[in-house]
Amino acid sequence: MGTFSRQKFFQELAHGCLLPTAQQGLEQVWQLLVICLLCRLLWMLGLPSYLKHLGTVAGGFYTLYLFFELHMIWVVLLSLLCYLFLFLCRHSTIRGTFLSITVLIYLLLGELHMMDTTNWHKMRGSQMVVAMKAISLAFDLDRGVVTSVPSPIEFMGYIYFVGTVIFGPWISFNSYKEALEGRKLSFAWLLKVSVSWVKSQICLVISNCVAPYLFPYFIPVYGDKLLRSKKRRKIRGTPAKWLLAYENTMSFHFSNYFVGYLSETTTSLAGAGFTEEKENLKWDITVSKPLNIEFPRSMVEVVTSWNLPMSRFLHTYVFKSALKFGTFSAIMVTYTASALLHGLSFHLGAVLISLGFITYIEHVLRKRLATIFNACILSRKCQPNCTHQNKKELWVYMINITFSALAVLHLTYLGSVFNSSVDYMEEDEDEITHHTIQKWSELSWTSHWVTFGCWILYRLIL
Repeated sequence: MGTFSRQKFFQELAHGCLLPTAQQGLEQVWQLLVICLLCRLLWMLGLPSYLKHLGTVAGGFYTLYLFFELHMIWVVLLSLLCYLFLFLCRHSTIRGTFLSITVLIYLLLGELHMMDTTNWHKMRGSQMVVAMKAISLAFDLDRGVVTSVPSPIEFMGYIYFVGTVIFGPWISFNSYKEALEGRKLSFAWLLKVSVSWVKSQICLVISNCVAPYLFPYFIPVYGDKLLRSKKRRKIRGTPAKWLLAYENTMSFHFSNYFVGYLSETTTSLAGAGFTEEKENLKWDITVSKPLNIEFPRSMVEVVTSWNLPMSRFLHTYVFKSALKFGTFSAIMVTYTASALLHGLSFHLGAVLISLGFITYIEHVLRKRLATIFNACILSRKCQPNCTHQNKKELWVYMINITFSALAVLHLTYLGSVFNSSVDYMEEDEDEITHHTIQKWSELSWTSHWVTFGCWILYRLIL
């Protein structure tokens, strides 16, 4: 949308942004939703397992072609490479580690040499989901969680499960096998699908139509001054720069929530994403927790709530495996692995590595302060039966609010590099690097200096 007066903007908002955004969102995914529903119905027919696997492989192949056309061959090659590795090393006990290295080498070679960067980045999400599924399966085989190497059709059914192959999220092999049993249709299932779909569309609209215009139009804290500045895209003054950074961050956040809720929709619609307690079936898959991110207690809570399945994957298969090298080393290995899975992109790598330092220093500082003051000021909320003496005093709330404010500052600073005016798929990596450094320079490298100051404080009170 162009730059209008405030009154004209709200008059044009519905027809100029809200309706086109919702319409385009539906046009892009309606075929995927139909295929997920067909997969769900297929699983309920009581067919032999191999036919169910074949059905979901066919659906996965078709959706990959819809989104990537013939470039989908690179996703297929990755899956074939993973299964070949698992089969050849079926008697090994360290398949997880070696397959992780093999997958990362494939992804790096693909980004650097196999094809043009733009098309490779378009498949980054699917490549990452395939890689995470294969790696988790390898570790589960090593640990005895999965007893034997699946047959080729079982493996491909898991990898190309239509509910997760495009937008994710990661699910374990055992979760896929449980879903394959084909649970009955229920009102709870329909409600979960419907609510997740509505939430995804709301987040998409906020990302495209609200967040980019938050302060000039919706919250006019600077009046027409910021409105004119938005037109020139040259913001003068530190407060206005932080407001613009917050807009970029909010837009980026809600685009992530859109994908998260959409992946909940497709996964549930296709018949996965539930937990079973005795005979009670709960369709409770959760990918993101927006409230924990927008109103955070800590950055530790933010990175966990950003993508719960991926956080669980990284904790189970990366962090725990690297914990023998020490907590700090395990954290940095985990964030490095996440950066490599996301691809060779300077802004993503810089953000994720920065997050590694921020979360570790915040965690150890708050843990130390909690011990000194005997108070509930840890990065994660204490359980009601914790042993801390100070729980609900005013100063305890003030310390937690201070760390929450710092978390919002970190989020705004880190998210400022995800500018909606920059196409990260088409821009040259040097330009993206320059853009990242420029955005953080405009904000005086505040988050990094604050993190350094927190580390100094932690060392002083150690």
